[in-house]
Amino acid sequence: MSDEASLSIFNDPKDTQEEFARFSENDAVALPKFQAMVREIGDVVIPQMHRTPPYKGMGVQGWVQTLETTREVMKLSTQRRRELSKHFLSSIADLVGSWFENPHIQAAVAFDAVVGNFASLHSPGTAYGLLHHAIGEVASQRGVWGHPIGGMGAITQAMLKQAEDLGVSVETNADVVEVCIENGKATGAVIADGSLRSAKAIVANLAPQQLYLDLVDRSILDGDFVKSIENLKSESAVLRINVALSELPQFVCKPSDAIQDHHQSGIVIGPTLDYMESAYLDARTKDWSREPVIEMLIPSTVDDSLAPLGQHVATLFCQYFPYQRDWDIDRDDAADTVFKTIDQYAPNFSDAVVDRQILTPLDLERKFGLPRGDIFHLSHSPSQLWVNRPVFGHAAYRGPVSRLYHCGAGSHPGGGVSGIPGKNAAKQILRDL
Repeated sequence: MSDEASLSIFNDPKDTQEEFARFSENDAVALPKFQAMVREIGDVVIPQMHRTPPYKGMGVQGWVQTLETTREVMKLSTQRRRELSKHFLSSIADLVGSWFENPHIQAAVAFDAVVGNFASLHSPGTAYGLLHHAIGEVASQRGVWGHPIGGMGAITQAMLKQAEDLGVSVETNADVVEVCIENGKATGAVIADGSLRSAKAIVANLAPQQLYLDLVDRSILDGDFVKSIENLKSESAVLRINVALSELPQFVCKPSDAIQDHHQSGIVIGPTLDYMESAYLDARTKDWSREPVIEMLIPSTVDDSLAPLGQHVATLFCQYFPYQRDWDIDRDDAADTVFKTIDQYAPNFSDAVVDRQILTPLDLERKFGLPRGDIFHLSHSPSQLWVNRPVFGHAAYRGPVSRLYHCGAGSHPGGGVSGIPGKNAAKQILRDL
């Protein structure tokens, strides 16, 4: 693959526009208009993500928030309101196809909507993924995601320190097996060793299916509510692989022995929409994607605490690998499919792998409690967003049990390391208490 076939998206919009011009002058002209559209729509949608969805008995403050949202939407031009509706109702293929003509540019723009979404690129509603990822923000730069020095665990360690500084007592290695409920009110949690922790409120950062089907006695729940939880759609069809590397991958399109900008960025193998759609169709009609969509991150190029000098670690986010497989048998074959694909673009990759950790959808369910391996707990489909997340009537971070709250990715506004569901839930809990 030549350098001309590789496309880069930069933090600086002007650099990205120049890059687009190598592929299409028309797309380079369209880019700032597209970015302005996403920014203006985001100015309306992002504040709504930070608000509790409307609910019965929400009071004056809640209704004021709802009216405020309506006013913000109506401030948009008719064209912008039309584009806003397209982000929730259109397919990502239709959306990017209406803005850009070059197939490589279309794929680069569409990738964010593909992440963790086991759906055809032509399915209505898939365009929302593009908008959802626009909530990322680092150092006041919207649409940007960062790497925490020390790895993702550094985030929870920072949260732990802040909590302890505020006088919070934190207990780990204490698996909860049951939520205690008395007279319709949550009163505590039973730990795996049989001991009880009493509390005036229980807050669960779990998938709704785990919370309401595994930890709560179903006999005390309304049958329709239980059925709604059972019918939630969850599946990302994601295979995660962590690898230790003896050397950097040498990409044919950008060969270099030293760390380059692309090594410090998200490296996506998904050259066209047709390539991505074929990967999806393979997973629906065969066993898994024969040429998967892959995002490679090499965090050791920006954080030297993660690997010995001269060596590296990389994470591979791979689609599509459906949950319904015998993953205890198929795990290595699936990983080999990924490596074979990467070798087409970086021929030294497989030889550079010192060790690998494979996390199949089943592993993600077993290890992290993600239903069917869904990284968002629930699919980001229009029927499972806003007032419907997790189910209609219970989007305000609490279900039918008093003093029992849910605050994870299965809550509004959904998945991604944003902290928004937890922040929104905390505000709601403070109001209730």
